[in-house]
Amino acid sequence: MRALWLATGGLFLGLGLLGVVLPVLPTTPFLLLAAGCFAKSSPRLHGWLVGHPVFGPPIRNWEENGAISRPAKRLAVGSMAAVFALSVWLGLSWKVLLAQGVLIGIGAAFVLTRPDGSSG
Repeated sequence: MRALWLATGGLFLGLGLLGVVLPVLPTTPFLLLAAGCFAKSSPRLHGWLVGHPVFGPPIRNWEENGAISRPAKRLAVGSMAAVFALSVWLGLSWKVLLAQGVLIGIGAAFVLTRPDGSSG
């Protein structure tokens, strides 16, 4: 099982790092998943990720407080709104817009109801 957690953590870490350069791919959720996988498989990799000067603070904020900083909330919800607006502008079908709107609404509600935590 340890190898599976390690491989899954590596996959999520790779996706998170891709998200740094690809605007449509979220970084933080994948890094949170990677940290969770590494916590179960590699204390060394988990420690490296949590201690990273750029990626570590939001991961620690989530692990310690179940929290998302206000700037991260603004970025997440703003990105969701921009994607929905682009979908409307592209003229996607009402069924796609409805499904997207419901899922974005659920995601935004989750993000906005998390505490702000200590980092921001």
